[in-house]
Amino acid sequence: MIYLSIFFSAFIAATFLPAFSELALAASLSSGVSIFLLWLAATCGNTLGSCVNWYIGREILRFKNKRWFPVSQPQLERAQIRFNRFGMWTLLLAWLPIVGDPLTLVAGMMRVRFVWFLLLVGIGKGLRYGVIVWLYIRWAGYT
Repeated sequence: MIYLSIFFSAFIAATFLPAFSELALAASLSSGVSIFLLWLAATCGNTLGSCVNWYIGREILRFKNKRWFPVSQPQLERAQIRFNRFGMWTLLLAWLPIVGDPLTLVAGMMRVRFVWFLLLVGIGKGLRYGVIVWLYIRWAGYT
């Protein structure tokens, strides 16, 4: 059950909904369950949540000419120019607060191939949760 909770906490945190999966993971590390499985649940949940953003980004451009569309054409063009300038390797930074979620959305709009998206986002998010686990292990005195 704890793994499922971590998975969903991380999934929600990867979308535009506010959640703090790092805190949930850190609190769960001392519960006596598998640290590796906690890391895996957090990484998979957060990566899957980013895949939802990618899919939304891929589909949302069909509505860009609608009056209710939340982003203006100049804003959309600026986001696309920035993404093209720095490339898909920026997806390794999709774990960053504030910029990570929009980055995964823009990756979908820019039609980044899903396999590359999944690989880069998964690596970045896995490393982020790995640092949290590493800090816990150091703090708890594991050797």
